[in-house]
Amino acid sequence: MDFDSYYENARVAEFIHRHGFARVALQFPDELLKDTTRVVKSLREKLDLLYVENVKFYVMADTTFGSCCVDEVGASHVNADCVIHYGHTCLSQTSTLPALFIFGKAAISVSNCVTDLRNCGQRIGKPILVLYGLEYAHAIQEIKEELISDVPRFFGSTSGLEPLYADVRCSIVWPPETSKSENRLKLVDSEASNGLVNGTSMAYGIGGLTWSLPEGHKMDDYLIFWIGWDNQAFSNVVLQFNSCEIVRYDATEDCLVTDVSQQKKILNRRYYLVEKAKDANIIGILVGTLGVAGYLNMIHRMKEMITQAGKKAYTFVMGRPNPAKLANFPECDVFVFVSCAQTALLDSKEFLAPIITPFEAMVALCRGSQWTGEYVIEFSDLIASRSFEVRKKSEEARFSFLKGGYVENLDPEDDDTIEKDEILALVDVTEKALLVRDNDSLSMKKADAKSGAEYFATRSYHGLEINGDNRLPEAFLIGRSGRASGYEDEKTKQHNSVT
Repeated sequence: MDFDSYYENARVAEFIHRHGFARVALQFPDELLKDTTRVVKSLREKLDLLYVENVKFYVMADTTFGSCCVDEVGASHVNADCVIHYGHTCLSQTSTLPALFIFGKAAISVSNCVTDLRNCGQRIGKPILVLYGLEYAHAIQEIKEELISDVPRFFGSTSGLEPLYADVRCSIVWPPETSKSENRLKLVDSEASNGLVNGTSMAYGIGGLTWSLPEGHKMDDYLIFWIGWDNQAFSNVVLQFNSCEIVRYDATEDCLVTDVSQQKKILNRRYYLVEKAKDANIIGILVGTLGVAGYLNMIHRMKEMITQAGKKAYTFVMGRPNPAKLANFPECDVFVFVSCAQTALLDSKEFLAPIITPFEAMVALCRGSQWTGEYVIEFSDLIASRSFEVRKKSEEARFSFLKGGYVENLDPEDDDTIEKDEILALVDVTEKALLVRDNDSLSMKKADAKSGAEYFATRSYHGLEINGDNRLPEAFLIGRSGRASGYEDEKTKQHNSVT
């Protein structure tokens, strides 16, 4: 595909010119960094044709969190007026800066995709909903046009089985407080995104896509035909619409994948993590985004819910979590990851403590809540939802499936110990770990931590940097060269012995 067409440089230049932006941040994922120089050069040429001068471009190579989110923190360091986001995106609402999303245009065989879509319609005999990765949005109109002539022949002119296509919500996002309304992203109402009646149709949305079902239809009536890769966006579709039959057209391999049982097994894993969260005493809140609108509201709500449930909450901001980082906080029984939908589901098998989503935390902490199979991906839907009100746990014993017995849940207001000192819960759990080294006598003694911060400061292990006192870099050593079957020094010795 043509370079300017793939990156839509003419459209980006027109966007900058129309709104008079002077400082523009260009956000690229790692796999597209090789094209940054050509993109900037092409944008300057397009702006010169529009007689636009004095526009400064700033390339953001890496993001603090997920590359699918707009890095508003990085853009604010250069006082950028807007962000041009390239590549895969979650299309999350920004907080402070406008953003233009360039999805890219992945290669696809339209004729083969239409053939598989037609065969599915003939074989299944039920309505088809076409969902897709945003990188394939450019081909949807061509797929419609090629299939539209076959609709009366293969689906029946009055059968109502013709495919239903989702639409991209918008490619330009303005922050909520802006007064501009042109091309502004209209977020789907949280009740509509959960499938509630909106006028005469049923409105849904996920991953930047929106669609409406005809009156009298529901999602279970449809076969979901996904066009795209087996990535997090597809996993979110499988989780949220787990009661639907789903097939995936792999445009890269040019084949139709009908077995998505492996993705559906994720739901069983998530239910197990909910049960683990019910037995947790100390819960860490991981901040996985600083740009998605409403993330602070969700963090505050998580803190309130954890406290009302009689548990301890600690907030951590550490960028992208990994097992080594979270291993520094072994006292936390579970972590709640507040991030965008595309990065919310972390495979925490290698972590010491499981990582769950805000929706799973609400199911675990709200007394009387039951998981009916419905799954909510966007935490913005949870903020507006009333199905998970913050309620204090009763004094009734709760049966723990993991411990195999009943567990008492006390009201935190009746616990005098927590009222007197909120840190005592942390101290009680980690009492055996409170051994610090006395710098004077080099002896080990028990320390009484007065606060959580003091406890972490007096630990013998302070994170990934074990030798924290040594600020000088260590001398590097030259290692062996060659192959494991015979390094160069070994070959020399062998040669000498033979001679």
